[in-house]
Amino acid sequence: MNAIKSFFAITLLFITVTGCKKMDTDDVSFIESAKNPEQLSALFEITQDNTGNVTITPNGTGAVSYDVFFGDGTTIPAKVAAGKNVVHKYAEGNYNVKMVAYNVTGKTTEVTRPLTVTFRAPENLEVTAVVDPSNNYKLDVSAKAQYETFFRVYFGDVPNEIPKSFNEGETISHIYPAVGTYTLRVVALSGGAATTEFTKTITIVDPVLLPLTFESPTVNYDFINFGGGQVTVINNPQSGGSNTSSKVGRMIKNAPEPWGGSVITLGEPINFSSNKIFTMKVFSPRVGAKVLLKVENLTDGGVFFEKEATSTVANAWEELGFDFSAINTSNSYQKVVLIFDLGTPGDGSANFTWLFDDLKLTNSLPDNQLKMPVTFESAAINYAFTNFGNATSTVVNNPQVNAGNASAKVGRLNKANGAEVWAGSFLELSSPINFATLQKIKMKVWSPKAGAVVKMKLENLANPGINIERDVVNTTANAWEELVFDFTGINNANNYQRLVVFFDFGNGGDNSNYYFDDINLTDAAEQLVLPITFQSATLPYTFTNFGNASSTVITNPDQSGINTSTKVGALTKANGAEVWAGSFLELASPIDFSVLKTVKIKVWSPKAGAVVKMKLEKLSDPNVNIERDVTVTTVNGWQELTFDFTGINNANQYQRLVVFFDFGNPGDGAIYYFDDIRLN
Repeated sequence: MNAIKSFFAITLLFITVTGCKKMDTDDVSFIESAKNPEQLSALFEITQDNTGNVTITPNGTGAVSYDVFFGDGTTIPAKVAAGKNVVHKYAEGNYNVKMVAYNVTGKTTEVTRPLTVTFRAPENLEVTAVVDPSNNYKLDVSAKAQYETFFRVYFGDVPNEIPKSFNEGETISHIYPAVGTYTLRVVALSGGAATTEFTKTITIVDPVLLPLTFESPTVNYDFINFGGGQVTVINNPQSGGSNTSSKVGRMIKNAPEPWGGSVITLGEPINFSSNKIFTMKVFSPRVGAKVLLKVENLTDGGVFFEKEATSTVANAWEELGFDFSAINTSNSYQKVVLIFDLGTPGDGSANFTWLFDDLKLTNSLPDNQLKMPVTFESAAINYAFTNFGNATSTVVNNPQVNAGNASAKVGRLNKANGAEVWAGSFLELSSPINFATLQKIKMKVWSPKAGAVVKMKLENLANPGINIERDVVNTTANAWEELVFDFTGINNANNYQRLVVFFDFGNGGDNSNYYFDDINLTDAAEQLVLPITFQSATLPYTFTNFGNASSTVITNPDQSGINTSTKVGALTKANGAEVWAGSFLELASPIDFSVLKTVKIKVWSPKAGAVVKMKLEKLSDPNVNIERDVTVTTVNGWQELTFDFTGINNANQYQRLVVFFDFGNPGDGAIYYFDDIRLN
C-alpha cells in the first residue's frame, strides 16, 4: 500500500512539474533576482510531559521553505514550509540543530542553533527587568537559568494574557499603556513537567526620579530658579570623555545673589536606606569652583541636608561626589537644590556657566575624588596643591621603595632656601573628613633629618578660621616612618575639608625635600611590626630573654654615622652567659616575605668578628624556624647587617624575631646595641 501511495505521489509531482512548463515564456526575472534568505532564527518549544517532543519553528526573511537537520543522528532532514513547524522527539541531551532556508529560486542560507533537551526543572532563574531610561513606559526583560530551554513572560497589564516566548540571550520588550503597578511573571520551561517562576512588581511612573539623566522625552524636568540661577535642559554641547549622553542640564549663574541656584521637586521622597552618596557629572569653566548639593523636605525648607564639592578640572567632564552619610534618614527629602559657586554673585558669562548630568545615589565616592585615604596613586585624581611661604609640593616617584613604603607615587614638599618658618602646602578634599568614628590621622613621612616638627592642620573650607592642628616630631632620618596625629575630641560638625602640612615647622627653609604618603584615618593602637625603630612611646617592646642575656630599650649612646635616632635596643650578655644567650620579640603579625626576602639591622658592637645570629620562629611551633649568621666588621661604631632569607617559606608565618650576639662564645658582660630592623 505504501508503494502505491509513493507511486501516486511521484505521478502527481510529475504532472505538477510538467504542467508548470506552460509558464516558461513568462517574465520571472523578479524571482531570479530574489535575495538569499536572511535573519534566520528558530524557536524551540518542548512539551511539558517529559516526552522529549520539541516543536521547531524556523523563521527568516525571504525564505519559503526550510530543511531542518535535527542533529540527533537522523539522516533525512524535515521539510518545513515558511510559517509552519515540525515536531521531533529527542532524548535528553544537547544538540546542534541546523536549518537550511530556501528562497523562491532555490538559493539557500543556513544557520545552526544549540538545543538543550532536559527533563529537569530550570534552576537558578535570574530575571532582569529594567525600565528603559529613555521611555518610562517601556520594560526590557531578559532571563537566564540552568536547564531551561525557553521562557514565557506575562507582563500583567491585560486579563487572560497570552504569554510571549523568548530564549536565553534575548531581550524582550513591552510598552505599558499607562502608569501603574503591574505584576511581571516569567516562567522558565524545560523538557520536564515542572517549571520555575519569577514574579516582580513593576511600577510605571512618569515623574522626575533619581537618577537625573535628562534623557527621557516624557519627563518634565521643571527646575525653579532663584537668585539669578537659571537651569535649562539642552543638547550636550560637550559630548565626550566621561559623558557622551545626548542631554544635560545647564546652569547659568546671573546676578544679583551669591546664593543664586535652582531647585527641582522629585516625584517621591529620596530613599537613603541603602545608598547615601550622591555623584554628579559636572563640566566646570574653572578649577576650584564650588558645587553645593542640598536636599529639602517637600513642605518645610528648614528640614534639609547639604554638602559641597569642588571642581578639580576645567573645561572637561568630571564626576563629583557628595557624602550624605550623616543625613537624618528619619526625615523626608523630596527637593534637590543646586548652587554653583556659593558666595560669589554670577555675571551670566561663560565663567559662570556649568553643565551637569547623571545625578544619582550610590554607595561609594567616585575614584577621581580627592578623599581619605590620600595615596597619590590615582592618575584620575588631580592632586592640586596650594603652596605658601615658599614651599612647593608635587607628586613624584617614591625615592625609596622598600618595606616602609612600597608605593610608586608619593607627595614631595620642597622647603626652599630662605622659605618661611611656616612654609607649607595644602589640599582641598572633595568632602569633609568624617571624624564620627576615627579621630586620628596617620601619615608616612620621609625626612632628611630626625627631630623635625611635622605639623598637620585641618581647616573648614569656607572659613579657615575654623581650624585645628597637631605637631609630631619625626624620629628617623632618610627612611620612611609612620607618624600619627591625634585629633581625639575633634568637633566633626566643623566640616574640616582642607588638609595642610608643614615640615620642619619653626625653622627657615634650607632647600630640603620631605616626602609624605598614605594619609588616612585610624584609631588602632600601635602594633609591633617591622620596621622596628624603638622610637614609639606607646609600644611596650616586651623582650623575652634566655641564657642570661638581657635586652631593653635605651637612649642611643652613639648618635652618629648611620644611626642618629634617639632610641635603640641594648642586649647585655652577662659574665658566664650561655654561648646561645639571646632575646626575642613577638610581633603582632607574621613577617610578610611575599616580596622582600632580606632583613636589615643596624648594630653596634664592642668587638669585631662577633657572630650575630638572627632566628625567625613560628609563634605556635618554635620548631618551625629559620636562622642566618652575619659577622660584625666594625668596632665601637654603627654598621648595617643584612640577613638573606631568600627561599624562605612565607606560609610558615614567622612571627617571633630572635637575636643573638657573639653567638658561640660565653658572655663577658659586653653590651651590644641594635636598631632599625626592617625588611629590604
